[in-house]
Amino acid sequence: MTTASSTIKLTYEDYLGFPEDGKRHELIDGEHHVTPAPLTKHQRISVNLTSALHQHCQHTQQGRIFSAPTDVVLTDTDVVQPDILFIRSERLSIITRQNIQGAPDLVIEILSATTRQRDERLKRTLYEQHGVNEYWIVDPELDSIKIYRLQEGRYGTCQELTLEDPQATLTTPLLPGFSLLLPNVFA
Repeated sequence: MTTASSTIKLTYEDYLGFPEDGKRHELIDGEHHVTPAPLTKHQRISVNLTSALHQHCQHTQQGRIFSAPTDVVLTDTDVVQPDILFIRSERLSIITRQNIQGAPDLVIEILSATTRQRDERLKRTLYEQHGVNEYWIVDPELDSIKIYRLQEGRYGTCQELTLEDPQATLTTPLLPGFSLLLPNVFA
């Protein structure tokens, strides 16, 4: 749902005045987007991924994992709350007490009926433009994950993992040694 007029761009200062109502509030190109609380399967997937990534980062010290709600300020008019994000150790300086100032290295969005189009199109373009190295789109309906990796400033061909292949394993060059079988994501 968009609540701002397309002619008036809201800023981070406006964003700070949004109500704390249990919904996710984001600004994309100055437009206010509101998303209701996610379904339980969404949250189960989020916990599974966050837990596996966090455990890996704790063990390897490769960076930090955050989950929603965490504000990511890309510009004064682009403030998002990805479901999960990762920042490499050498870039921890973008983490402030209040928010993340700049593009994370990895962003994970888990689709829902109300966010599908925004996550697959609008946010993918936004993350690409701001240099997010990897963008994972998790689809709870199809039990699949699309992985986009930045190549020469653009997201290359997407890799898609599905539960149809029970040996499909989630890995990333951003986190050497990390691997997670897809059934464990959707368990």
